[in-house]
Amino acid sequence: MIPGFSTARRRFSDLSEQEILALAISSEEDDARIYRSYAARLRDDYPDSAKVFDGMAGEEDDHRRRLIELHRRRFGETIPLIRREHVAGYYARKPVWLSETLTLDQMRGEAEAMESQAEAFYRQAAQRATDAGTRKLLGDLAAAEAGHGHTAGKLEQEHLTDEARATEDDKRRRQFVLTWVQPGLAGLMDGSVSTLAPIFATAFATQNTWTTFLVGLAASIGAGISMGFTEAASDDGQISGRGSPVKRGFASGVMTTVGGLGHALPYLIADFWTATTVAIIVVFVELWAIVWIQNRFMETPFLRATFQVVLGGALVFAAGALIGSG
Repeated sequence: MIPGFSTARRRFSDLSEQEILALAISSEEDDARIYRSYAARLRDDYPDSAKVFDGMAGEEDDHRRRLIELHRRRFGETIPLIRREHVAGYYARKPVWLSETLTLDQMRGEAEAMESQAEAFYRQAAQRATDAGTRKLLGDLAAAEAGHGHTAGKLEQEHLTDEARATEDDKRRRQFVLTWVQPGLAGLMDGSVSTLAPIFATAFATQNTWTTFLVGLAASIGAGISMGFTEAASDDGQISGRGSPVKRGFASGVMTTVGGLGHALPYLIADFWTATTVAIIVVFVELWAIVWIQNRFMETPFLRATFQVVLGGALVFAAGALIGSG
């Protein structure tokens, strides 16, 4: 153990009423800070939801002020320094910096969980308390936390009208498409179509399933790495609004590899014609999956998507088969 530092944490049952009150004050401060970080993150893209979190932070501030006044009346001006991490078994909060990775729905869910955890903890603590004053204090804190949930509902009704929620939902859907679906679809198309020629050319030229599998594996992984880095380096997302280049590169790279491996894996089957038949079936499924994704998320007309993808894939497959047969 490092001199001057201790890993031991206090048990809640060992805290005095003053320390419990100080813990409640610091917890309210932390929760208000978390809600404000959510609001700041959402301000530009989801201003109405940002107002909801601003309002919830204001409620936490109000409870903190009331708790401080109570502490001042009972124990004086000096508030003991005690935080969640100092108490064993006390509910924890995720670091504020993790809000950078949360979606709007995840933030809403996290806020709901925060209030629920705090209420449940205070109620359980109140049931275990033997001192009447401590029991009353913990019960009041539980009621305050339960009231936060009602406040959140009122704030959502005030700021999130049906029109505002529809606008935010539409914006969130567009962001999902730009960050994940579009690069993932581009990768799936590239992996599924561009690897057809080398895989089937090798298959018909050698009629060796293991060699074909190795060529397909190399082509799929190589294409995935290339597409992933290309997507990540092509646009930082700041101006285009397409989102994190890391997420886009990951989606593109993984789906490119998956698209190629789909019709490479059947060549693990020893019999050539069985493997080739299964690979052709997989290609058919892949191409129609691409058509469905284009129609579902990119709003591409079904017939046009079918013509572009299925015809293009058939031509690449035919080229590979003819080259391999020759």
